[in-house]
Amino acid sequence: MKKGNLELFESEWAILQKVWDLEPCTAPTVQESLESEKSWAYTTVKTMMDRMVKKGLLKTEKIRNLYIYSSAVTQAQARKGEIARTLKRAFDGTFTPMMQFMIENDELSEGEYLRLEELIKKRNRKKAKH
Repeated sequence: MKKGNLELFESEWAILQKVWDLEPCTAPTVQESLESEKSWAYTTVKTMMDRMVKKGLLKTEKIRNLYIYSSAVTQAQARKGEIARTLKRAFDGTFTPMMQFMIENDELSEGEYLRLEELIKKRNRKKAKH
């Protein structure tokens, strides 16, 4: 799997977020931390995590009878894949129509608008220097 083109199921996102917060961790620890938001049994979480190892999303190390999990992808890699997938499906793979949609439909807070404006200005200043 190319890490730049990650396609994650919602359940994989939930597990990865817990692993990022807790790593290194065990499947029971992840299941317990997800208990309040998901009603997944331990066996369900363990099966999903083992599949995520095969998919290249998680790494595992066995210490005696205990499997320790850690992430094999960064949050940035996972986000990049998700954004690319959304852009491809909803906006023909281009970023500008998505931003236009968000701006025209008041999807951003005033603070987010200001932050975007700041980022664009910063990028323009950087380009002008080169």
